[in-house]
Parts: sequence; structure tokens; C-alpha cells
Amino acid sequence: MSAREVAVLLLWLSCCGSALWRYSTNSPNYRIFSTRSTIKLEYEGTLFTEWSVPETCFVLNKSSPTTELRCSSPGVHAIKPIVTGPDEEERYLFVESSHTCFLWYYRARHFLNNLTQLITVWAYDPESADPDELLGNAEEPSINSIVLSTQMATLGQKPVIHTILKRKVYSSNEKMRRGTWRIVVPMAKDDALKEIRGNQVTFQDCFIADFLILLTFPLLTIPEIPGYLPISSPRGSQLMASWDACVVASAVLVTDMETFHTTDSFKSWTRIRVPPDILSDDERRSVAHVILLRDGIVFLINGVLYVRSFHGFIRLGGIINLPDGGITGISSRKWCWINYLLKAKGRRSTLAVWTENEIYLGSILLKFARLVTTTELKNILSLSVTATLTIDRVEYTGHPLEIAVFLNYCTVCTVTKKIFLVIYNEDTKQWVSQDFTLDAPIDSVTMPHFTFSALPGLLLWNKHSIYYCYHNFTFTGILQTPAGHGNLSMLSNDSIIHEVFIDYYGAILVKMENNVIFYSKINTRDAVKLHLWTNYTTRAFIFLSTSGQTYFLYALDDGTIQIQDYPLRLEAQSIAFTTKDKCPYMAFHNSVAHVFYFLDKGEALTVWTQIVYPENTGLYVIVESYGPKILQESHEISFEAAFGYCTKTLTLTFYQNVDYERISDYFETQHNHTGLVLVQFRPSEYSKACPIAQKVFQIAVGCDDKKFIAIKGFSKKGCHHHDFSYVIEKSYLRHQPSKNLRVRYIWGEYGCPLRLDFTEKFQPVVQLFDDNGYVKDVEANFIVWEIHGRDDYSFNNTMAQSGCLHEAQTWKSMIELNKHLPLEEVWGPENYKHCFSYAIGKPGDLNQPYEIINSSNGNHIFWPMGHSGMYVFRVKILDPNYSFCNLTAMFAIETFGLIPSPSVYLVASFLFVLMLLFFTILVLSYFRYMRIYRRYIYEPLHKPQRKRKKN
Repeated sequence: MSAREVAVLLLWLSCCGSALWRYSTNSPNYRIFSTRSTIKLEYEGTLFTEWSVPETCFVLNKSSPTTELRCSSPGVHAIKPIVTGPDEEERYLFVESSHTCFLWYYRARHFLNNLTQLITVWAYDPESADPDELLGNAEEPSINSIVLSTQMATLGQKPVIHTILKRKVYSSNEKMRRGTWRIVVPMAKDDALKEIRGNQVTFQDCFIADFLILLTFPLLTIPEIPGYLPISSPRGSQLMASWDACVVASAVLVTDMETFHTTDSFKSWTRIRVPPDILSDDERRSVAHVILLRDGIVFLINGVLYVRSFHGFIRLGGIINLPDGGITGISSRKWCWINYLLKAKGRRSTLAVWTENEIYLGSILLKFARLVTTTELKNILSLSVTATLTIDRVEYTGHPLEIAVFLNYCTVCTVTKKIFLVIYNEDTKQWVSQDFTLDAPIDSVTMPHFTFSALPGLLLWNKHSIYYCYHNFTFTGILQTPAGHGNLSMLSNDSIIHEVFIDYYGAILVKMENNVIFYSKINTRDAVKLHLWTNYTTRAFIFLSTSGQTYFLYALDDGTIQIQDYPLRLEAQSIAFTTKDKCPYMAFHNSVAHVFYFLDKGEALTVWTQIVYPENTGLYVIVESYGPKILQESHEISFEAAFGYCTKTLTLTFYQNVDYERISDYFETQHNHTGLVLVQFRPSEYSKACPIAQKVFQIAVGCDDKKFIAIKGFSKKGCHHHDFSYVIEKSYLRHQPSKNLRVRYIWGEYGCPLRLDFTEKFQPVVQLFDDNGYVKDVEANFIVWEIHGRDDYSFNNTMAQSGCLHEAQTWKSMIELNKHLPLEEVWGPENYKHCFSYAIGKPGDLNQPYEIINSSNGNHIFWPMGHSGMYVFRVKILDPNYSFCNLTAMFAIETFGLIPSPSVYLVASFLFVLMLLFFTILVLSYFRYMRIYRRYIYEPLHKPQRKRKKN
């Protein structure tokens, strides 16, 4: 916000209610609040006299309502304005002594032709930066920033970009340009959260703070179209908003005058307008709810859904399997789980729509399907058919695959009703009734919000009170204030609850309509009232920024909006100092580097969590998991005590101990031992003064669809692709067809063939890869087969040489057992049986080729010597204990070479026949020529002609 905008905002706020005061710094989101920071004090009201500050702090103009403060010594400093009327509240500001003085600044350019982003990075000092840099509007560094970045570079500074989810690192390969570093990163939907980090380099004893950023595919706001009309909530109503759970910078806000859309946390925005011929004036001012989706902005107006997107403004109804009216509510996901395991086919939903008696779920591209009706729910839950059952609310839980349905149940529906809860799992398709029942007046309205936790946790509120349910609905009650009030309206001038905000760290903010804020933490029983930050009459909403910090958005009377950072951590520290609230532990750490882990067969995950606390308090870490019971755990605890503090470290290993070999139903057993498990670490005791209260992550047991295998030395690149086909002699084919087989070579599928002399044996080396690249060589058993049916190849090891005690499985025997299956399905991990035990199998002929290969058994493929050929093989992992995935790969081999000489006897026989034929012809020709000679030796070759006498 510029200086002029701040002045306008303060002037507008000061004339609209009672007095208050606040503070700010040049550092965005209050990231630096130290002895080096300039703290700006702002008082709103007309009764100001002067500022009361401690002696260790210097105020620029003590008698000015707007001034600057510097504190030369670290610690807690009591600050308050002195006024002529009742005393203003005193704040206790925690000023640090930090060597972090500088910040990173970045600009991103998107290149859709190669799906990359060019990130320009430089360092800046917030105490000497240009206003554009402080507001995030700078396109290039200021002179001061150029000098600072260049000086830091000469000292060895070089920023890199770390991705938070996949732990990838990108750095600059170019020389510094005008005080900036340029880093190219690929666009990624599932790895958008990144952090700019630098080397541990100091300049004037100051470091650069790491900077958390969100880099997604470029997002666009819906443009304003001339002639379109505004769409809004009813006159005098409170603000309503929705945001993308995984891209919190993308949000929509509905006021009683306009609707605003942003993709950068409202640093810029556009107004959402609708065509004038679809809605009446009353309908345009009757927005009851709004949801932001990737497909557009969904509005609920008078029981009907409408969507505004780049393609226009349309009414949703029967054409997409939704009711044409009577819709009572819509909801979307509140928590971002980019990765999850979905065993069933299909997609998980992104939007829930309900009427009093039906629930519909929508996925991407606005595809909807009816989930259930109240009549069906009565049968599922075994409820009385004569009772009244209606749908109260549908809410997405903290679990990525679960949906909570709150039901109103009554038999005589006159005074009270019972609200109970069932949870539906989109993967297992199961309904589970929860141990939750709430008695409420028949006309009461309750709003739910699930917490970010492993075990289901829930806040449920009406106009005045908040009901909490933690630890899978076993820890319940009404949120109390220190004075013992469960009615928050009594402490906020009879205002009612407007917004309940929960972040990923467990902080809870309850904002009343008059902007009084109560603060709590999940798994605690009480809430405290924070210092007043915003005027009573200002319409405001609390949002979460990309960096994980909170900010206020204000809707002004002129139809515009403004944003302002909110220092939640500093405000909570000030109240904790006042109430003498202390965190019972000094530190809470863990080694969980990802929010999502995949476990395959034979794999284990080992993590640790550590808590440091004062002696004689007996704290420990609680481990909670939620999901199918498919994992085993081993625990190891270490303990240290020194200098009055205890350090307790808990090491956990998650693993499976299941043998999938020789089981009756391989696929069913696999399915029963896969699933998604949520795990949470939390201290046994904590308070609102603790900065971090939990750590939540997922463990998915099953097939990682990003995992694949390939054969070492084979590639689809590096060779000339040309269209050709070849013919396989019918006698070389397994099924003995009546004619030869012509095959067209598919380069994109088969890859580049490896040319081998047919005297060379070949053993495939199978390698495992994931989306990060090469993982390891595969040591498990695997099989190969020629996909077009060739069987004119064999293996050099026999069953006896491989150590078999009975006849091993072969392609011939497996085809005979599974005649009804295609070739690629007759043999695999589901029916594999080894040959190294007397207990199974029959003795048989152990001199047959052993057709199973692994990296250590020395088994090779060898080729026929009498002809060359093209072989296209598929390889499959055979070991049933190796992976949940059906891992296969293809490779091609072309054999060539000189046809070998025949045997000596065959050559001698051929030469004998040839010589006999030669001498026979020679003798016959001799006699022929002798006859000719005898004939002409007795008869002259030319007889003389006699002369005739003349008469």
C-alpha cells in the first residue's frame, strides 16, 4: 500500500468508530522486527496526547499520532498512547536482536513454449529500499539494492531456489546482471511452493532472510467487460470470500457492492461482472455463497447455482445433473493435499452441493453426480423411516478423501433437533457414523470448520459460541475465555461471529462482525481477546498470504478494497505476556521433510521428533495416526538432561510385515494392505504461547504411479526413426500359425533396438526410476517374453544349475495353466511360486532352461545361430514382495552375424557327390567325343565332287 493509500485508509477508518492504535514496519509481513527496524506507530482517534515508550526506545515525534519508533535494546517493550479519555490498551512488543537484516526480492516471467519460469532475484534492505520494492511492484532493483546485491555477490552470495515438496534445487548458471541473479525453474502444479535461500554470507554483520514463494502456472483474473453489471451480496451483509486451497493467492471476495477476483493476494484485482440479461437486479444483489474453483467462480443465488468463468456466465442445473432449484448450500476443500492415494478409479470431488434431501459432488470441468439422498441415508444408518432427516451442512474434512455430512434429526420437530455427523470416504465408498451429537434449537444455524490434523478435529459455531471437538471427537467442549465466558458476544459489545480462521500451524482466529478478534490454538480449551486492530465499523476479512502470514482486507465505501498485513505472532506474544501465558516447552523439532510419503513393499519410513522442556515437567510427544490399520510401528526413545533442561527424542519406523507370496488371493490381499494414513506429532502439553503445535503428514501405502522401470542401455532417443516392418517366420512363433507374421516396428513404444551378434548372450539390467530420476538397480526376480510370440531364443541356465529342488515355472507350463488369459497375464507376481523347496511343486525335469532372471543368478538370453532377427521383449517384475505396482518395460534387440559353417561330414558328402557328378560328366563327355572322332576318322570331312562327262 502506498503512503497516499495508507493516509486515505487511516482517514477513513478514524472517522468511523472508536479509537485504536497499531504499528507496522518496512519489512513485509513483519518478517524482520528487530533493533534495526523502524517501527511506525499509528493512532486513530481525536483524544491523543503523546506516546508512552520505555527509555531504551526513541520516538521521532512523541506528540504526533503518526510517528516512528526505534528500540536500541532487544526485549519486551511496553508501548501505548496517552489520551485525555479512558486509557488505551498497552501492547508489549517483542523486539529481537537479529543479524537478519536483508530480504530477497523476485520477479517471475513465464514461458509457455517450454513451460519454464525465469526468476530474477536480488537482495534489498527494507530500511533503505524504494517504495516500489516495499510494495512488491518493482520490476528492477533500486540503486541501493544493486549496490547491496553486488557487494554480497563479491563476498560469495548466490541464491538458489529450493522446492518444499519435492526437495529439488535450482541455481543460476549465468553471471550477475545489473545486481540480479537469474534462475530458470520448470512450471509445476504439484511442486509450486518454493523458497529462495542464500549462502551464509554477511555484509555489515547482516544475513539475508530466506523467502517463501508460490510459483504456479500463470493465473489470470477474469476480465471486466464493458456493459456488464456488478454482482453482490444483499445490502448491509458481511463480507464473504473463497480461495484456492493450494494457491491461497487466488481468491474471490463478495461485498454488498461488488465482487472482486485476485491471483496475487489482492495486490491487484478485477471486478466480477455479469451480463445484464441473465439475472434481475434483485438476483444480482442476492449472492448467498461463493466458491472459487479452477473452472470459475460459483455463486449460490436464491437456491440456484451460477458459474462465472472466462467462457461466460451460465446457470447450472439439469444439464450437468444438478437440481434446478432448492439448493441450500455449497462447500469446497479448505486444506491443500496435492498428493494423495486414490485406489478406486475416478477423481476426487472439489465441490459439494446439497439440498435438504440430496447431496451432489462435483469434480473438475463441473462434472456432477448425485451422492446420496436422506432416504438412502436412513437405510445406511438404520434410522427410523418415520423420523425427519434433513441435511444441515456438508463440509470437507482435514483428510484428503473424506467428506463430513451434518444431519438434522428429529421425531417431533417443534422445539429442538439433534445434529449428528457421518463421514463419507470417496475412495472406499463407505459411510461411518461418528460419536458426535449436538442438541440445538430447531431454527439454529451452525457453521463447521475442520482443523488441519490427523485425527478429525472440528470447530462448530453459532452466532455467539464455538463448540470444539478434537482427537476424533473425544475431547469436546465450548471455547471459554479466561473470565469463564463461553459467549464471545458478551466480550465484544454483543457482536456476533463473522469468521473463524484456522491456519496450518494450529492457530485459530475468531473475528466478530465488529472486528474484535479472539485467539486460540487447536487442542486447547480457551481463547483470549487480542488487541483491537481494526475499527468496529470497518468491514474486514482475514486471509492467509502465500508466505503463511495473515492479512486484513478492508472493503471501503467507495467500492474499492485495501489490504494490510496483520502481525498475528507479535499480537499473540503481547497478549501472552499480559496473561503470563508461557509455552511449556522450549523447542519442538522433527525430521519430517515432506508432507507426503509413499511406502512400497519392503520399504520403511524412519522419522524422529524431539521436544526440549524444563526439568520436572514430564512432557513427551504424542503420535496419532488416522486411517486403515495397515502399518506397523517401532519406537525408540532417547533422553538427555543438562543445565536444567530435558531433551526427549522419539524415533519411529513405519513398515509393513506381510509376505505376499503363496497367498490364495494376491490382488485382494494387496488391496486390503494399501491405503492412506495420516500421522501427527504433537506435544503432550502446549498453550497459545507456543509457536508450533503440531506436525501432520501422510503415508500412502500402495503403488506410486510415478514409479517405473527401464532397461539399462536402452533409450527412445539417439537413433534414426524410420518407418519399417519385418517378417517373422511362422516356425519361430510360439502358437505355430499357418503363415508368417508381418510386424510394423513402433519406435515410440519399442525404443531404439540394440544390435547384438547372435553369438553374444544378453542379460537385461532392470533399473527403477521415479519422477526425480534414477533410484536403484532392481535385484528382484523378473521375466521376459517376446511380445509378438517368438520363442526361438532360450536361457543359458538350467533349473538344476539355478538350485531348483523341483521343476520351476516356465512360459510353457504357465500358458498351459492359464489358457483363457492373454500372454502378458498368464505369469506374474500373483501366481509366482519358487522352486527352492521340496514342499511345493513336482520333481520333473531339472535340465530344462530356467526362465527367471535376476541381477545375481547369471542367467542370460541366447539366440539361435542359424538366422538373425528382430526381438521385442517385455520385462515384468515377478517378485510378489517387490512392489504394489505392475512394473513392466519394453526393449528391442536385433541379432546379426555370419551363418556358421555346416559339419565336416556334411561338407565331405557334398564334395563327394559334386566330384562324382563331375567325373561322371567327364567320362560321358569322353565317350561322346570318341564316337564323334571315330565317325570322322573313317569318313572324310569333305567328299570331292566328280566331274560329269559331256555327251
